[in-house]
Amino acid sequence: MRQLSHSGQANPTVEQLLVRSTRRLSRARLHYGHGTERARDDAAALLWHVMRLPWPAPAAAYRRRVSATARAALERLLQQRIRERMPVAYLTRRCWFAGLPLYVDQRVLIPRSPIAELIERRFEPWIERARVRRILDLGTGSGCIAVACARAFPRARVDAADLSDDALAVAHINIRRHRLSARVRAVKSDHFAGLSAASYDIIVSNPPYVARRQLRGLPAEYRHEPRLALAAGEDGLDSARIILRDAAAHLNPGGILIVEVGNSERALQRAYPRLPFTWLAFERGGGGVFVIEREQLLQRK
Repeated sequence: MRQLSHSGQANPTVEQLLVRSTRRLSRARLHYGHGTERARDDAAALLWHVMRLPWPAPAAAYRRRVSATARAALERLLQQRIRERMPVAYLTRRCWFAGLPLYVDQRVLIPRSPIAELIERRFEPWIERARVRRILDLGTGSGCIAVACARAFPRARVDAADLSDDALAVAHINIRRHRLSARVRAVKSDHFAGLSAASYDIIVSNPPYVARRQLRGLPAEYRHEPRLALAAGEDGLDSARIILRDAAAHLNPGGILIVEVGNSERALQRAYPRLPFTWLAFERGGGGVFVIEREQLLQRK
């Protein structure tokens, strides 16, 4: 029997609501890039959330009728997305990184780093996976990189470091949800200051890298993210400078440093013309990520 609305008409299907919601979001001229790329992605994320559908959903799910209660919940989320320019991941409290589901809220950035591809490849060919025993995720935020690294390197211990207590609280949620508390340690640290003499085979970081002028011009969606995780001074390099200064002292022989600096890539190259950065390309897009070896850092001291 078909589900009927109060007017006696059949309730719309998931597919019908997906089309309508996509059209509505498209007209709103929103900004995408916080884990989604287009209006249909956002519409699907919100609809799947209210319907509690699995992802990917079977074909039969698209034919399901959507109740009035679920439609009202979807309407509230659509209005919040459009009126407040709230990124979808904050509305659903869910995102994906390196194929893993994660909890997020406005205490942390929404994971979207191309570093996910490097983790999926176990950082090869830059390091042999068999020798990796210690990894540092510096500026962990939601813990996405730390959790993904721990899953990719099941014999490694991972430190998830961040200055923000709010961020560490979210990282704890994701560490527990993925049952990694025995191998992943969330630690409060302003860059390397709280890590004592710990050393690592891999240090990976997606630090703040937005320059002051760029910060002023970001779309409204970015205003919902913590400024501490975005702003990096006049040229976007405040955090990168500290990392480059101190990383070698915390890397084991043969260790590597991977850092995302996004649009501040050119500024970094101008600031460090003698450092032999290797800038990486990604199949799924994104850039501004370099890898450099410990020995290369030491040679330029």
